[in-house]
Amino acid sequence: MRLKDKVAVVTGGASGIGRETALLFAREGAHVVVADVSEEAGREVVTAIGRDGGYAAFVRADVSRAADCESMITTAETAFGKLDILFNNAGIMDGADADAVETEEAIWDRTMAINLKGVFFGCKYGIPALRRNGGGAVINTASFVAVVGAATPQLAYTASKGGVLAMTRELAVIHAREGIRVNALCPGPLRTELLMNYLDTEEKRQRRLVHVPMGRFGEAEEMARAALFLASDESSYMTGASFLVDGGLTSAYVTPEG
Repeated sequence: MRLKDKVAVVTGGASGIGRETALLFAREGAHVVVADVSEEAGREVVTAIGRDGGYAAFVRADVSRAADCESMITTAETAFGKLDILFNNAGIMDGADADAVETEEAIWDRTMAINLKGVFFGCKYGIPALRRNGGGAVINTASFVAVVGAATPQLAYTASKGGVLAMTRELAVIHAREGIRVNALCPGPLRTELLMNYLDTEEKRQRRLVHVPMGRFGEAEEMARAALFLASDESSYMTGASFLVDGGLTSAYVTPEG
């Protein structure tokens, strides 16, 4: 088992990438705290982990709230004694997110609060717990749109994920000598409910797919396997990385010079 006796917190753990990652981490031996605003779906993930012989706990957490993020870290240390892995994965993609002219301020603020401030809060309370444990791994979910612009305008989302990348790089440098690795997982377009609800017409989906060399949407399970690599000792010499798992999309559009 690649995460035997490790303790992980997974935000947005009730669905999509978070759900598949929580299940996979547990199968690989980790004790998992599933943090999400959706109590029913989150508890279902915990039940599924327990049914397979794993260990998990659920905590309701709105990552835009500092107290909720502090609570999820406390839950990990109280229930399982420590924290080894923090996966700041929770995020939103608002269907009304558009360009600078059309995007409403409220959509901008909500997107930033969850996608960017939520990562900050996770690290604010999670990094001290990792220090108490002598080190560990932080994984922040960014996106390929932090590297290239989105074909369908989603300015608040893209800006928030760019912020996640910048935060990841700085935290990696700050904490490298403490045994705390901080990397960003950058998924390409995925066949998840989050993206499919945003790309709500076949025309929008094809407009996104035409840019993907592999010609298909990725799957949440594929991102979970990438997160497992970043969480495990197999990536022990990686920190500050933008780990692109995008079907070749950015390779088709980004030159070596950036």
